[in-house]
Amino acid sequence: MNNINAADTGFMIFATTLVMLMTPGLALFYGGMVRRKNVLSTTMQSYIAIAVISIQWILIGYSLSFGGDIGGLLGNFQWAGLKGVGFSPNADYSATIPHQLFMLFQLMFAIITPALISGSIAERMKFSAFVIFLLAWSTLVYDPLAHWVWGVGGWIRNLGALDFAGGDVVHISSGISALVAAIMLGKRRKLDSITPHHIPMTILGAALLWFGWFGFNVGSALAVNDIALNAFVTTNTSAAASAICWSLCEYLYRKKITSLGLVSGAVAGLVAITPGAGFVTPLASIVIGAVGGCICFCAVTFVKQKFKYDDSLDAFGCHGVGGIWGGIATGIFATTGINPAGANGLLHGNPKLLLIQVIAIAATIAYAAVMTFVILKVIDKFLKIRVSEEDEKSGLDVSIHGEEAYGSVSSQF
Repeated sequence: MNNINAADTGFMIFATTLVMLMTPGLALFYGGMVRRKNVLSTTMQSYIAIAVISIQWILIGYSLSFGGDIGGLLGNFQWAGLKGVGFSPNADYSATIPHQLFMLFQLMFAIITPALISGSIAERMKFSAFVIFLLAWSTLVYDPLAHWVWGVGGWIRNLGALDFAGGDVVHISSGISALVAAIMLGKRRKLDSITPHHIPMTILGAALLWFGWFGFNVGSALAVNDIALNAFVTTNTSAAASAICWSLCEYLYRKKITSLGLVSGAVAGLVAITPGAGFVTPLASIVIGAVGGCICFCAVTFVKQKFKYDDSLDAFGCHGVGGIWGGIATGIFATTGINPAGANGLLHGNPKLLLIQVIAIAATIAYAAVMTFVILKVIDKFLKIRVSEEDEKSGLDVSIHGEEAYGSVSSQF
């Protein structure tokens, strides 16, 4: 009945829960890298994204992203409030699973994308301003980009660009927006003395991200098939290659390999393979991950130092830079031998795909940067986006939320 495939549906329910797990994983990943006085504030930025975007997506977000096309730029309001989004599949997006399940799977992407931006503004943005930013950015940046790239009629989709699981939509958009936000907020005070307060927490968060990423990339096949299995292999392989190469870069530069570097390298590799996971071979994923680890290490270690912006937890260095490389790499390594619905890239005789990928990347960068700047400027006119010097000194956990993560020092004995 309704052409629903039980195996595909069960698979996608599992994939959806895996992607949902990524946002709490991100909270741990980011939370461990800030000072103890800001760990709850940083964690809450991920959890509030789950709450706010879950409502926004039901009301208008899904319809704006995947509804009927308006000039290749935006979906209409045909599915606002999930009107008409039920158990029957929608053949335009997911012919073998319930339409509502496809909507839920995409919701998890919509949640984690703005949460990624929080890594660049950690320890200094007002929580109230961040909540308003979440809602505005998701509606004005994420939803249009999702329609451009994945929506029926979207202009980037019609151009022929490939983005299997969110290189443009998730990682480049959030990474570029993170850079703009970090620059606009300015540096944290006493920046040179800041160190992570709980690296094991960050390592646990990275493990949950790596685990959840299988839902992120593999689930983007939307069915139990050979493309899903290939995405599983390429996702893990790229993460491994990137972790190794980041660590090698770290050893050559610092003569030490750190645990934080190892897991950051893994995340960079996961980002880099995201746009091409279902389009490239396992061998290509080794190259994609290896190069991704090296260039993200350089972005975090040298570029940030050179231009002196305070991307607190390297959201731009990992997601922006890794996503850009991943989109370019897809234009180089993609092959219809893996996915007949895709296209051949440069190495398989089609240089045009590389050009198309670059156009899509450039459009995403420009749109995300301009809109993020405008959104933050408008918010700042009515509600200062940065906390006071006194609140920053006290820590956002106490000054904004009235809580302490670990209690006072004396209470621990």
